[in-house]
Amino acid sequence: MDCSRVSVNPTIIEDIFIWPLLPHQGMSRRTDRVQRKVKIPSSASKKSKKKKSEKPGVIPCGIASCDEFADKHKGGRSLSQENAIETWGDGGFTVRKNRVRVCKGCYKTWKKDNKDDNNTPHY
Repeated sequence: MDCSRVSVNPTIIEDIFIWPLLPHQGMSRRTDRVQRKVKIPSSASKKSKKKKSEKPGVIPCGIASCDEFADKHKGGRSLSQENAIETWGDGGFTVRKNRVRVCKGCYKTWKKDNKDDNNTPHY
């Protein structure tokens, strides 16, 4: 069979080559339905129920009347010597590297004592 004599409808050939370039209005696979959300089981989204063992305290609170620990993971902070003198007086604390390490409770006490202090600038 001779291929040169075969008659082919030219519109069909054009449709074959132009089809990928045309906007497909009715051919889309998208639907108007809202996609369902996948529910995650409540047990999978929560963290494990095991309680983590608390780390023991290493750095003692610098205030003489306190027996707590001033470690960062326990909420401890570091105050300057001047700030400690204002609240606990001279000699009511121990100094470590020019700072006074205080536990969370002592820091709250210092914070309440200096809450209404007008000496601190408000930016």
